[in-house]
Amino acid sequence: MARRDLTGAVDFGYLEEFAAGDQQVVDEVLALFREQAGLWSAMLDPASEGWRDAVHTIKGAARGVGAFALGDACEQAEAAGAQGLAGVRDALDTALQDVAAYAHEMALRSLKAPPRV
Repeated sequence: MARRDLTGAVDFGYLEEFAAGDQQVVDEVLALFREQAGLWSAMLDPASEGWRDAVHTIKGAARGVGAFALGDACEQAEAAGAQGLAGVRDALDTALQDVAAYAHEMALRSLKAPPRV
């Protein structure tokens, strides 16, 4: 998996600019997003009492990292109700795939980079 595998679900340029080009900040933000996604996924079930809170939280986090399609899917689910959860789950999966491809590409770049003196 590498940058060529990106779908465009996450605008990494937006996140990089927001982090003022600090790759360490970008990496930390994406790691938190991935970690939190594990918690959110369990709540994206209409039977879960907290699904609305999860969708609202995901919407803000998604827009913060540049996953605008995911944020839009969350907004639609907030308006449409539980039947919108499938769209949120799909958009979250796609965003996470992009995050994984981006992280992989950054890891490969770090291996190729000359050592800092």
